[in-house]
This record gives sequence, C-alpha cells and structure tokens, in this order.
Amino acid sequence: MTPCPQFIGGEWLQSKSAVTPVFNPSTGEIIAECPVGSLAEVNAAVAAAHAAFPAWRDTPPVERVRVLAKFKMLLEEHFEEIVTCNTREHGKTLVESRGDVKRGMEVVEFALGATSLLMGEVLENVARGIDCEAIRQPLGVCVGITPFNFPAMVPLWMYPVAIACGNTFVLKPSEKVPLTAIKIAKLLEQAGLPKGVLNIVHGGREVVDALLTHPQVKAISFVGSTPIARYIYEVGTKHGKRVQSNGGAKNYVIIMPDADAENSSRGVIEAAFGCAGERCMAGSTAVIVGSAEKSVLPTLVEVTRRIRVGPTDREAQPDMGPVITRQHRDRVLELIETGIRQGAKISADGRGVKIPDAPKGYYVGATILDHVQTSMTVAQEEVFGPVLNVMRMDDLDAAIELANKSFYGNGASIFTRSGKAAREFKHRINCGMVGINIGVPASMAWFPFNGWNDSFFGDLHMQGREGIQFYTQQKVTTSRWFSYGEGDIWHK
Repeated sequence: MTPCPQFIGGEWLQSKSAVTPVFNPSTGEIIAECPVGSLAEVNAAVAAAHAAFPAWRDTPPVERVRVLAKFKMLLEEHFEEIVTCNTREHGKTLVESRGDVKRGMEVVEFALGATSLLMGEVLENVARGIDCEAIRQPLGVCVGITPFNFPAMVPLWMYPVAIACGNTFVLKPSEKVPLTAIKIAKLLEQAGLPKGVLNIVHGGREVVDALLTHPQVKAISFVGSTPIARYIYEVGTKHGKRVQSNGGAKNYVIIMPDADAENSSRGVIEAAFGCAGERCMAGSTAVIVGSAEKSVLPTLVEVTRRIRVGPTDREAQPDMGPVITRQHRDRVLELIETGIRQGAKISADGRGVKIPDAPKGYYVGATILDHVQTSMTVAQEEVFGPVLNVMRMDDLDAAIELANKSFYGNGASIFTRSGKAAREFKHRINCGMVGINIGVPASMAWFPFNGWNDSFFGDLHMQGREGIQFYTQQKVTTSRWFSYGEGDIWHK
C-alpha cells in the first residue's frame, strides 16, 4: 500500500492520526490510507512555514525562479510517472491525466516570469523634489486547500506562484487523491527548495478549520463546491485572511441552428463527459436553439451512446473512466432518477454500465437527459458527473436569458457560424469565461481563472497577473532628499 506522509519542515513524517482509505476508482481497491490529520500537525506545518519565510522572502527572485526552473525540468522528466499516479487514484483516462499535469506545468512556466511580473513602478517628481515608488512584497504563510478532480493542476495553480512571489506555503490536498500531490512535492524538494517553504498536511474539516483560523496564515486559496467555497471565504475573511475561493458551476453550451453539427457535437461531448463530468468547467447543459434540434441533436445523441466506459489503469484505454467514489456514483445515479421522475426524457442511458473485468469500479455511462426544465433538480444542482441536460429555446435572446438566471458564473459557450450571434453572446452572457466554438473555455495559465457570481468568492482570481497580485501586497514609498543644510534647523 502506498504511503501517505505529511511533509513538515522539509521532513516526510508518518502521521499518528486515524486514516481514511484512498481508492482506485477503476477497481474499487484500496491503494493507500490518508491521515485525517490533527491540530498539532497543522500547527507544526504553519510554524515551519513561518520560520522559513524570512529567509525565503529575502532570497532574490531570480534565485527563487531557478529552483522552479529545475522543478519544471523534473516534472518533464517524471511526466509519465505523475500521469500514471494521477490516473490510478482519480480514474481519469491517461489522456486526461496528461492534460491535468500539462496545465499545471504551464502555471510553473508562468511563475518563471516572476522577475518581470514582480517589478514595481516609479514616478519621479510627483511633487518638486519628491519621488514615489510602489513595490510588491510577499504576504507570509499561504495555504492551499484543493479538490479531488484535478490532483496535479489545482495545487500547481497555487504554490508555484506563491513561492515565486517569496511566500511559504501549506498545502492540504484532497484526502481522496493525496498521492499525486506528494509525488510532485518530492520533485520540488529535489529541485532544491529550502526546508519549510512548502509543507503538506492531510485531513478533513478539523484540519481545514485550523488552517482557516491560524493567526500566522495570511492567505487562503480554495477550489471545491460552492457551499464549501462560501464557508472558506466567510471564515477565512472573518479571521483576517486574504481569500480566493472557487466554487461549483452549472455551465451552459448554446447551440445555434447554423452550428456545424459534427464539430459542435464533439465540443459539447468533450465539455459534458471529459473527466467523467467531474470538473467545474463541465458543459453540463446544452441549450438547443430552434432548428438545431434537427441538425445537431441527433448527432449528439448518437455519438454519446458510443462512448466507451471502462477502467483507466491499464494499457487499453476507454473513452471515459469511472467517477471518484462509490458514494459519488450513487449520488449521480440518484440525480438521474430524480430527473426522470420530474419529467426529463432519457436519450442516452448510462445507468446500467457493467464492466466485467472491473466489477467493483465506480462507473456511470454517458447520459443525456432531454426536455429538462428549469424547475428540475438536475437543472439547478451541480451533478459533477457524466450527465448532460438538454434544454430548448426558440432564439438566442431566450437562451442567454436562461443562462443568465443561473446563480453560478464560471463559463458559457456558444457554437455558431455567425459573428453577430457570437458577439452578442460574448457581451451579454453573465459569466467570467466565454467560449466561442469551444466547449470548455477554461483560461490558460497567463489569464485568470475567472469565475463570477456563486462560482467565486473573493476579488483576485487564480492564475495570471491576478495570481501575482493575490500573493503579494504593495508598498508605496514617497521620498525627498535635502541638500546639505536644507531643511535643517541646526544650520539656520
């Protein structure tokens, strides 16, 4: 069984706390045991980060970046090992795991530009003989609390940028997928990161609350469901922390009558069923506009029915893997049943999936619920599984109005050949990331991951320049230099 140690002050330590099982979702077997953690371990990790901060803060940015450059090289060298670990504990296909790791590596590449991104501003003669400068300085101990669905990418959204800015960091990865985070942290240690700059603690609610309220923690980054994101933001800010807290979503994909049937169907399927639908940028609701019902919907249903589901931890790869746990599988299946009871029609049915060579895996097939209405549970709740809702609208205005009623605001996409329709959609849709003929409009590392509404709590997003701003604070200095004797009462 794979060990799951804490990483505190540069030492890999076995916790003495109770444990929870870590499963391989493809088979249902236990592959590790993750500690539930303790208050003492949180205090030790924060203390180690706090002690390491002064020396790391004073390390020249170019030297910090050189450590991250070595880290990136090691990520490339051990790429397939990380991918295999990711797939084993999460259930993604190998192709999806490669994307997970690559997108995380892109954030490391972005962080390598810290020497330029941290540059300040100077204006001389703001008044006669007086100059003013603004510089960026690190905050101190920062915390990352990450979800199960992207074991590599989401932690890498956080600590490479925080560390490049001169902060120290405590990571609490999801207890469902701790192994990838550990494997990647060992590479950063190998790259020469000083002891205490990065720490890892495991655990659940008690550990999270201890991090949220610890007096030496200055900033908290979180990705997860909206109820927890709101809780993280409220508790963290109440205790004086800077917080960026990403929640869930209900992303709409609008298909216009002039959309290319093949390309739009492929885009919608990738958005809805990629990573088994377990992502906050999943295109979980397709809005069919007008005659697209005849031109696009049949292709969409046909291709969905052909999606092959199976175990991902072997050479022969399926199109889609399992969901994360048995409990989550049962929740997804119950939401499908609820949708049917409330009047939705099932066009592609993934409920009866049987995998003979992996009978204990957590499988749900790709499912389409048609004729979904806004009052239905599946239209309101984030399913976080391979379920696509299909709704119908007469025109673009009605489709935009429908999407804008959502409490969430991560992303929305449109498939169309019309520049006018695309422009109208881009300007009027109420969300932070927009796709035009792109199913998943998740931003790249150089731009903010820009959720709105109940999909994000805070004011500075992860990634891009906003990430640099989040992990630093500005200091403004106004200076004036006197000539000898000028302004000196002793020489008058």
